[in-house]
Amino acid sequence: MSETVPAVGRIERLRLYYAENEQRIAVLSFICGFLFDIVTVERADHWLAIVQQVVYIAVILAALTQMFLEEGGTQPGPAGALKRWYYQYRTALVHFFLGTLLNVYTIFFFKSSSLLVSFAFLAFLVFLLWANESERVKSMGLSFKFTLLALCTLCFAANVVPIFVGSIGLTVFLVSMLAGCVPVTGVVWWIRRKKPDLFPRARRQMLVPLGGVLVGFLVFYFFRLIPPVPLSIPFIGVYHAVEKTQDSYRLSHERPIWRIWQRGDQEFLAQPGDRVYVFFRIFSPTRFSDQVQVRWYWKDEARGWVLQDTIPIKIVGGRAEGFRGYGFKSNYQAGEWKVQVETTDSREIGRVYFTLETRPEWPRTFEIEIQ
Repeated sequence: MSETVPAVGRIERLRLYYAENEQRIAVLSFICGFLFDIVTVERADHWLAIVQQVVYIAVILAALTQMFLEEGGTQPGPAGALKRWYYQYRTALVHFFLGTLLNVYTIFFFKSSSLLVSFAFLAFLVFLLWANESERVKSMGLSFKFTLLALCTLCFAANVVPIFVGSIGLTVFLVSMLAGCVPVTGVVWWIRRKKPDLFPRARRQMLVPLGGVLVGFLVFYFFRLIPPVPLSIPFIGVYHAVEKTQDSYRLSHERPIWRIWQRGDQEFLAQPGDRVYVFFRIFSPTRFSDQVQVRWYWKDEARGWVLQDTIPIKIVGGRAEGFRGYGFKSNYQAGEWKVQVETTDSREIGRVYFTLETRPEWPRTFEIEIQ
């Protein structure tokens, strides 16, 4: 008599499929989650998002400090059901919160500059975000976990301090770095006073990682590789005319409808007397007031990109769609051009490329875009 093999249900089949393809599913989930967060993450200055980050950092700091004290000989007391659950899952909770914060900060920095300029810094953040999900990293000691925490606190401060100050620049950046060091150094100071025998290990496992991350931030800033958070440019394009109405801007362009990847006339056909307009929207937080520079570059075959003009523009924050501004150029020559919008300390927020060709007068019809 043959033995009957029980049918495998759908849930069991899903479990088997997951077990066989766990690595691929993890990578796909990471990519999809990152792309989803790019679209759904709140504004950098939203109070709920800021409070959420503070809570996550506080929970991570408390859990890691408790782990540190346990390694130093302090054992947990009698545990109820909730405490047992906490001790069983606290490591997973720490990595979940770290992953969430790293994801958010990667997106904030990604939106605040062109990928070409900030590639190294963003690649570093993405690497740490990926590493946080790997089993090998999860099994590493507290030093690496405190390194990730230090990165999160410095990213948080670099984003939030300019929001409250209302401007950016070297002084604001240094103040934000100082503020980002406070949580970890505060815990180390407390350990030094209450448990001085643990201070040497606290210095090694907490302060050294914090110092390494801080030096990294300063080096990246010196080479202008840290994007100028919380500023970002969600839109920039090239146009034949920009006309301000009561509550909007009318942008004139000749771009064929099928060139959906271009913003305005990135293949600019100029008649005598034409001006070249570059229109942009800059997101800046409420009560933010600062200045940006619009730099025009023309590509010389021998010398490369040559600066042709710099136009300062005052920006004011608060508008949900971003502060709208534009610059124009009347004196130009045919060839390849790029326009970069930068902060006053020469950190790039965004750029647009276009080619310019001069032609004699001929009939033309402009399309109108409303911003």
